[in-house]
Amino acid sequence: MRQIKKGKEPNSLTEHRHKAHADYENYPEKDELRNYLCKEQRGICCYCMSAIFPENSKMKIEHFKCQERHPDLQLEYWNLLGSCLGNLGQPEELTHCDNFKGSKEFSYNPINQLSKIEDYIWYNNDGTIGSSIHDLDHKINRILNLNVLILKKNRKAALDGFKVILNKKHKGQFKRHVIERWLENWNGSSNQDNLRPYCQVIVYWLQKRLNKNKA
Repeated sequence: MRQIKKGKEPNSLTEHRHKAHADYENYPEKDELRNYLCKEQRGICCYCMSAIFPENSKMKIEHFKCQERHPDLQLEYWNLLGSCLGNLGQPEELTHCDNFKGSKEFSYNPINQLSKIEDYIWYNNDGTIGSSIHDLDHKINRILNLNVLILKKNRKAALDGFKVILNKKHKGQFKRHVIERWLENWNGSSNQDNLRPYCQVIVYWLQKRLNKNKA
């Protein structure tokens, strides 16, 4: 997970919200909403950071505060995020993100601008994700199921693939300016393109190397 900076909501959502008897189900411009969400998240899922695309068959519109418990928030843009399909169609224990979360409460909103959620998350080389905050660590597993095997494998593959590229280009010589340049590339600060899937795994690894070089 990484912090999401929400932008301006689509005009169609603003207009719909002010209509009588408006709700999420009768909002007709969900395709436009998907485009907005996917663009502001730079092409990655709000939870697992897998790739998403602004199509009904390739992403879900996630209500951070679920519609069942918070119907008054169903059309609030700050409550809407772009999520992957979360292994849709598989047994529950193999699903993840919004598909696993359902109506359960996840209290760590990635849009929080006062605290970057990535600052409290760590990754192991085997693809495991966890948190230094016990409650967040618990919810990563029990609410979002982010350590399901397919995600662990994907995160590990992303990190292993990056290490191969790094060794080919720099032959194991990880000087500070090299690490900083790669960090800017993977955390998206050097461009406005879509982020690479599972980017924070590599960002976390690079930041550890940078901190080690400072020691």
